[in-house]
Amino acid sequence: MAKGKPVHRCRECGWSSPKWVGQCRECRAWDTLDEVVPDANSLLVPAPRTPSSPALPIARVRADRARVRRTGEGEVDRVLGGGVVQGAVILLAGEPGVGKSTLLLEVASRMAGRARMEDLGPVLYVTGEESCAQVRLRAERISAMDPALLLSDDADLATILGQVETTGPSLLVVDSVQTIHATQAEGTPGGPTQVRAVAQALIRLAKTRDVPVLLVGHVTKDGGIAGPRVLEHLVDVVCQFEGDRHSSLRMLRSVKNRYGPTDEVGCFEMKETGLVGLPDPSGLFLSSREMPRPGSCATVSLEGRRPIPTEIQALVTDAPGGSPRRATSGVDSSRMAMVLAVLQASTRIPSHQMDAYVSTVGGARTNEPAADLAMAIALYSSWTQQSVDANTVAIGEVGLTGEVRSCTGVEQRLREAARLGFRHALVPVGSFKDLRPVKGITPVPVPDLLTAFEVALA
Repeated sequence: MAKGKPVHRCRECGWSSPKWVGQCRECRAWDTLDEVVPDANSLLVPAPRTPSSPALPIARVRADRARVRRTGEGEVDRVLGGGVVQGAVILLAGEPGVGKSTLLLEVASRMAGRARMEDLGPVLYVTGEESCAQVRLRAERISAMDPALLLSDDADLATILGQVETTGPSLLVVDSVQTIHATQAEGTPGGPTQVRAVAQALIRLAKTRDVPVLLVGHVTKDGGIAGPRVLEHLVDVVCQFEGDRHSSLRMLRSVKNRYGPTDEVGCFEMKETGLVGLPDPSGLFLSSREMPRPGSCATVSLEGRRPIPTEIQALVTDAPGGSPRRATSGVDSSRMAMVLAVLQASTRIPSHQMDAYVSTVGGARTNEPAADLAMAIALYSSWTQQSVDANTVAIGEVGLTGEVRSCTGVEQRLREAARLGFRHALVPVGSFKDLRPVKGITPVPVPDLLTAFEVALA
């Protein structure tokens, strides 16, 4: 058999190079390139073959084969765009211990119950990380014991495909794709070649049998999905399950969705009995408004299309050692540094001589620029020891010259603030011009930070 020219391929991500290098240019891993001699015949163009079924006009394609099935969990349906599409492959990624398996076990149990009522096939849950007995213990704890939920702890791809042929499931859950082994592919489970082979086989299964497949994916230390990058391109939906171990809040975020909106967010609360959806998580992110204190300001951030109220708290103190500290929790540290620099230039606050701490309430996270104004007001309020009115929210991006810039979705944010009882809102002048009236709340246009401070701390 003819051989091609040797190449060096990375064991972690599959990137190839014509010569050996110490560090992979794709995943930045060291000493992971191995010499591989490809088959020269594999580079030849295949001969044309008669298709098994002719191409159809788009109007004759049956759309009912891609119908949407609700999972029974409202927050999951919100993120997926209404439910699970038949034949869709969904990848769920998250850090270890965040609750990925718990979430999928609850979804599998709910969909198994709905499948019994609709006279559909059972739900097959394949676990490659735990035994069936361990999964049952968790299912008993979270009340996910549905008779139509089938468990299997096989890690061989061929055996899993045989289980699908035998049981005829209406939903397949694989936890996780990095633990499944394909005998026809080289490498160890979790490697790029194995992950690619397993993913392609499960995608082919989903498309040919119209069975939705939920895959669990591991993440790297940098937060990216482990394995080859092509895995994210092959699947239909990519969701990130985020959360802090010291907080009960969990957020399901849609990163890619071929059937619905991207960057949509669902909120959950982790309890001893499992994950509980939070259709209205406003109370988690706001502290008591009865006694306003200096260093606190509320805003409304947009997570996808969902407005989430967020309270930003700040503390500014003198730096005893002459070297000021900067610490953040829930906000971007670089944006806080920028806001401090703008404050020093606009109000002559000696921020270079003070420690600054900024945090959000309830474990919320906001990285969008529209929270800059609330952050600046909270820092200025802490420095002057003046409290912000408890019925006021601040929305707007802060520019380097101190102006308050426009942001998107101001009307949607104001409606959410009015629903929670806020009566006044500081908004950019550019957004105020085209803003329609919102019942229950009065928008106040502010062109720059100095005007915002005068209004908020009056």
